[in-house]
Formats: sequence, C-alpha cells, structure tokens
Amino acid sequence: MKNYTLDRENTLLLMIDIQERLAPAIHNGDQIVDKNRILLTAMKELQMKVIHTEQYPKGLGKTLPELAELIAASPHEKVMFSAYNDEVRDNIFSSGKKNILVTGMETHVCVFQTVRDLLEGKYNVFVITDGVGSRTYENYRNALDMMQEMGAVITNTETVLFDLIKTAGTPDFKIVSKLVK
Repeated sequence: MKNYTLDRENTLLLMIDIQERLAPAIHNGDQIVDKNRILLTAMKELQMKVIHTEQYPKGLGKTLPELAELIAASPHEKVMFSAYNDEVRDNIFSSGKKNILVTGMETHVCVFQTVRDLLEGKYNVFVITDGVGSRTYENYRNALDMMQEMGAVITNTETVLFDLIKTAGTPDFKIVSKLVK
C-alpha cells in the first residue's frame, strides 16, 4: 500500500520553472504564483527543504523575484524538460526524503516528465494542482490525469500544508492558517 501521509522530516518541495517569461503565458498564472508563494513561505517557516529549477534561463528568464527571494538555495539550471537530471537527482537522494511535493510550469511538459521520472525512482510524488499550470486548461487537465494514472497523488496547497503540521493550536498552525486565509 502506498503511503499518502506527509511528514516534515521526509518531505521536500520541488518547484519547476516558474520563470519571468513563462509565467505570464500560463492559464491562471497569477493564482499559481500566489499558491507557490504561500508554499515557499510555509516551507521557509517550517524549515523544510526546497529545490527549484530554471529551464533555459537565457531564454525564459530567471525564477520570478517574488518567489526567488523565499528560497535559500540557488536554482538548478536545465535544458532537459525533466527536472530529474543528475544534479537534482543527487540533491534529492542526499536529502534522504521520499515524499516530493511538485509545483511548477508547464504541467504537461516539464512537470509531467519530472513526475514520471520521480515515480520511476520510487519516490512518493504529490502534485499540487493549484501550484502547477500550462498555457491551456486542456493541457493542464490532461497532464494531471496522466500523472494520477501513473501513481502520483493529486492534491492542493491547503491539504498539503495542514497534513504537514497535523495539529491545530500550535505555532505552526498559526503560521499556516495565516498564510491560507
């Protein structure tokens, strides 16, 4: 039976290619950026690992500044569509984490190929639906269906954050509830 429980010690966030020249072309792009801001703020406050990538930054620009400022680590640059290249694979492996939260752009290309590779690597993959996007809704929807069929958990920002903290009335609960309101 697959483990669907998230815990802070065994979970990291992988944010894929939310970049200056790509984000404006994405369906519901503003909402996706906002949800990623919430997630990144929570990861920082909860002291959780974040890995992020940039697809061909010379052409697509850097990670959006409002997101980049919330991430301590430098981005992993890539030209392959899958973010699961040697550098990212080594970073994930060395972290010892098995639950990978995935956000980013575009759902049907880079996110899809990364999720497929993570699943083949035997990771528990959680695709955050309100944190991923494509230029068209149809491509977004189709990619989510394919990833779910492959074995990824299809979830959302609030479900993930409340699953990570587990309990109300704690300092972490105050952080998360404030972020999602």
